[in-house]
Amino acid sequence: MTLVQMQPSTTHATAVGRTVADAMDTAGPQVCDDMTVEVALSVMTSARTGHLLVCDDSGRCTGLVTHAQLAAVRDGSAYSDRVRLRDILGDRGPFTSPVTPMAEAGHMMRYSDVDALPVVDEHGSALGVLALAR
Repeated sequence: MTLVQMQPSTTHATAVGRTVADAMDTAGPQVCDDMTVEVALSVMTSARTGHLLVCDDSGRCTGLVTHAQLAAVRDGSAYSDRVRLRDILGDRGPFTSPVTPMAEAGHMMRYSDVDALPVVDEHGSALGVLALAR
């Protein structure tokens, strides 16, 4: 897996000294953690995206869900149409900061075995997503 730049960067021309802010994509669709899995899948389909950032009532990012995660929950034997995103998120994280060096973020993603990381500010608000390409 290699990190890809989702938006052109104008601040750094080389990978040396690059930070997450140089490579992250805009936040994209953000949904509240009280949304049901079915509604989240519909939002994801409508937005033509493979992930959604999930926020709590105060606007703090609580995680990121992927289409594959939601489909697995929906297809599970314990699924009901009342399952909410907060029910499946588990522990918060992993997250990264926009000032995190790219090498460190890449290591964190590989160690956590995730394809995308929410990028949050010091207050926990979502700023964007750092995604891996396969």
